[in-house]
Amino acid sequence: MKDFQASMEKLRSDATEAALIRDLSTDKNKREVFDRLAKRLAQLADEVEQAMSVPKAI
Repeated sequence: MKDFQASMEKLRSDATEAALIRDLSTDKNKREVFDRLAKRLAQLADEVEQAMSVPKAI
């Protein structure tokens, strides 16, 4: 469970960093790439969080 938590936190951190790069970029193509990256990383973090909330089958 700690591995899932660490993975989720890392993905959220990376998504935040990608969004920051997007916001600071003056190049339109870079902004678009980092926008897609930020959204995808946030989505992956959401999926990890959702997987953590599913009860284990015994």
